[in-house]
Amino acid sequence: MSNTYTKQYINGEWVTGSSDKTVTNYNPFSGEELFTLQSASEEDLDHAYTIAKEAQKSWEKTTPGKRQQILDKVAALMTERKEEIIDWLVKESGSTKIKANVEWAAATRVVKESASFPYRMKGQIAPSDTHGKENRIYKSAKGVIGVIGPWNFPLHLSMRSVAPAIATGNSVVLKPASETPVTAGFLIAELFEEAGLPKGVLNVVAGRGSEIGDAFVTHPIPKLISFTGSTEVGQHIGELAGKNIKETALELGGNNVFIVMDDADIDQAAESAAFGKFLHQGQICMAINRIIVHESIHDKFVEAFKEKVASLQVGDPADAKTAVGPLINKDAIERIQESLNTSLEQGAEKILGGEVEGNVMHPVILTNVTNDMPIAKDEIFGSVAPILKFSTDEEAIEMANASQYGLSGSVHSSDLNRGVQIAHQIETGMVHINDQPVNDEAHMAFGGEKESGLGRFGGEWALDKFTTVKWISVQQERRQYPFFKN
Repeated sequence: MSNTYTKQYINGEWVTGSSDKTVTNYNPFSGEELFTLQSASEEDLDHAYTIAKEAQKSWEKTTPGKRQQILDKVAALMTERKEEIIDWLVKESGSTKIKANVEWAAATRVVKESASFPYRMKGQIAPSDTHGKENRIYKSAKGVIGVIGPWNFPLHLSMRSVAPAIATGNSVVLKPASETPVTAGFLIAELFEEAGLPKGVLNVVAGRGSEIGDAFVTHPIPKLISFTGSTEVGQHIGELAGKNIKETALELGGNNVFIVMDDADIDQAAESAAFGKFLHQGQICMAINRIIVHESIHDKFVEAFKEKVASLQVGDPADAKTAVGPLINKDAIERIQESLNTSLEQGAEKILGGEVEGNVMHPVILTNVTNDMPIAKDEIFGSVAPILKFSTDEEAIEMANASQYGLSGSVHSSDLNRGVQIAHQIETGMVHINDQPVNDEAHMAFGGEKESGLGRFGGEWALDKFTTVKWISVQQERRQYPFFKN
């Protein structure tokens, strides 16, 4: 382990946090303590933001080629250090090797996409209704961006904000999740440092949310707060940001539906559902939360799905064959068990699984589930697959939309046009036909509706999010004003 990972990263230096509190990093599968670090204090946070503001002025003036060169170098380093990165994702976040490879690839693509941004920051010249005037629109960096990284896809979801922000001339202060300070924070700092990023452009402060969380948002320097995490925390961040007239990019929770129409390819749908539900043990904002199946094929689908899920290897995420590893901590196990038990009391039927070994929860399949049961109503973020029935397209759409969330979803049908028509009526930011809802492509618009967040990440949408525009008009000949008409 790099000994820098027990330090904060401020102004290009690895320094000990000045809080009297500590953060201990555990392996969620083995329970082994990876390391303990001294937390960042509010003073450290203020220092990081102050340094970032100063560094941003000169960083924005660097040439597009220089910024692109650094992003390209980060992508190259991620490829060079792939196995090390995957190892950290496995031992720090409980990622299986399969999931860690998926995450590494997604994060690398984000960096490569962001490397194109310096040359895509284009303004425009527009006509004017005023005689002799030329209107110009200039696109520029926002300034300092505050990024709060999550623990579930820590590398990718932190990098999804850090890379485009830096590419467009901003500086960044990154607060990684306490469960994953390396993969959501310090490793990213190390990559950019090795790639030659000037001091102060990226700073990482790791600490408890109770100590620096609110101050991270309310500090006067950052122009935008980018957060990926739970809707409850996102609502609090949005409230704090609103009071301070501060922009946010919020990607929050999901209650994603997987609709299986009566004309679906059942085997394909069953495989798709097993992946979209149990990748990273369901600890993904886009993971399937509810499987809604037409009543005419319900029993056949359940049989096929059960067979697929029962074949998944469960256990040590370091074993390349493991499909389902540990949940992040004991609290997650207890929370899911409570929702599961209440739903069983309300009439749900468990047809597979549920054994708990440490933080590993074997996949559970429930049938006879209704939308008002906790296991269907709330975001699960774990290894439980609830299956519901519907009889008409209209009922499926109504069931899908009966949630405060609206992030992702999917529809399986052999009639592609029918699938698309249903997708249009589902109140989500993303829907995937004949696939599962866990999709994230660096050049596509990623984000949700309703309580699943604000704004979009990816491609030109990220480029817009991390930049601002200024209108400058040029009056090229003397203007006549109505006060002074001849």
